[in-house]
Order: sequence, then C-alpha cells, then structure tokens
Amino acid sequence: MLDDRLTEQRNPRSEAIDRLSSLDVVRVINREDASVAEAVGREAEAIARAVDFVVETFRSGGRLIYVGAGTSGRLGVLDAAEMPPTYGTDPAMVQGVIAGGPGALVRSREGAEDRPEDGVAAMDETEVGAADFVLGIATSGTTPYVHGALARARERGARTGFLLCTPPGRELLDGHDVVIAPLTGPEVVTGSTRMKAGTATKMVLNTITTAAMVRFGKVHGNLMVDLRVTCRKLQDRGERILMTTLGLGRGEARSLLADADGHVKTALAMRRLGVGADEARTALQRVHGVIGALPGSRAGGEGGGDR
Repeated sequence: MLDDRLTEQRNPRSEAIDRLSSLDVVRVINREDASVAEAVGREAEAIARAVDFVVETFRSGGRLIYVGAGTSGRLGVLDAAEMPPTYGTDPAMVQGVIAGGPGALVRSREGAEDRPEDGVAAMDETEVGAADFVLGIATSGTTPYVHGALARARERGARTGFLLCTPPGRELLDGHDVVIAPLTGPEVVTGSTRMKAGTATKMVLNTITTAAMVRFGKVHGNLMVDLRVTCRKLQDRGERILMTTLGLGRGEARSLLADADGHVKTALAMRRLGVGADEARTALQRVHGVIGALPGSRAGGEGGGDR
C-alpha cells in the first residue's frame, strides 16, 4: 500500500481475515490488541513529560486542550468530559476540540479534517493563551486541521504536544514541546485507526489526565477524593471513601458528607482538623488542595503521599 505512514500499511497477519470464522476473526483482533499496551509503555518518558507540562499548566491557571478529528477528536472530547465527574474539576480545565464541531461527535464529518484554517479558528475561538497546553491528536500524524490548530496555538504562546501512531519526522519533533508516538503497527483492517491506534490513544489520554490529577492533589492514596456527590453512585462512593479513610460507620459518613455539601475532600479536612466546612475549605486552599499536606497529617498517611 504505497504509503509510508505506519497506520496506513497493510497487516500481513490479517490479509485473509475475510475468509475466517467469527472465532478466528476475534482471535486475530485480540492478538493484535495485545501489543498495544507494550507500544504505549515504550513512550512512558514522553508521556511523563506531557504530564509534567499539564501539571505546570494547571498550577498556573491554564487549561489542557485536546485537538483532533474523527476518532482522535472524539477520544479527546471523551477524556475531557470525564474530568468533572471524576475529579471535581471545572469543565473549562480540560477541554476537547473536534473538527466539525460538537455534531461530529455523533455523525462523521470527514471533510472537516482537511481544513487547517478551521483549526486556526478553533484556537482563536477557544482563546488559547500562554498558560495553556494544547495536545494535538492525529494517529496518522498528517491531519491538516490538527496542524493548523497547533501552529496557531504556538503563535498565541501556548505549549504544544503531538500524539500520533506513526514514526514522527524531525519537523514534528522540533516543532512541539513533546511528541508521543506509540507505534501500534498496521491495523487488522487497513487504515481503520479506530482500532489499535484508537486504543493506544485512549490509554495515553487516560494516563496523562490520571497522572496529572494525582500530581495535582485530586487523589489521596489511590482514592479520588475531590469528587462531589451528584448521583446515587457518587453518594455511595463518597460515603465509602470516608468510611475507609476515617473509620466511620455508614450513617456517620453520610452525615459528614452532607455537612460538607457533598464534597469528599472537604469532609476529610473537616474531620482531620476538627473544623466546619468553611474553615476546612480555607485550610485546603492554603495547601493547594493536597489532603496529605494538611496540618497534623502523616506523610503517607491513609495511603497518601507527598504530592
């Protein structure tokens, strides 16, 4: 398939897939998928650099902004959408921008990816600035919309990164603060990058935001304590976190959570410091929201650590 992009090459291990049984098709796909985590693991250092950029961005009041088209854009929007319910973040803190706009989330708009000027306009509309970190996602590495957006983001002073699944060229490496390139190889169905490349993209984005939220104090031990109760599931989870970390019964945990206006981290600070909700929130602000840094906390207490 005369194309030097790894994601567009033909996979010799699936050339006869159209003649296989359903079970054998599943096995071929599964064998290919098994290599994805290893490919992502080889990019650990680059992913960690991106995490550091994101943490610095958050600490300076900036935003993490994903930019992509098609599957890549949808995965960026999905990861951004998961942050408020999981970590209690402001929806503006992590954003996803997709070629073709919100409608492209549910109906493909393939031609939208070919217009770099639309990427430029999206960065202007989002008012990207020097405090922000913009991560372009294009598994093939060539999407014009993404390149247009990143070029404009840099003009506006933002740091930029690029996530792709084919070997990056020197221009790409020199043009961005970090480049992440998990090489997942040719797809089972040639060019169907929603498969291995899409899985790798999801893994990388999960890792970046999870690690950044941990470093930013949104996690205590391995518990996502910066959540606010908005549904039954989160009510139950919040109560269980308080029961586990503070040794409370269910009723006491429920009452404490109610006094904290449904915010688990505030409830933890209230009990730890023996104060009301307003004083607990003030104390948390002084330590940048890190539970383990509250007065009287033990390093590593309740599974927590120095963040």
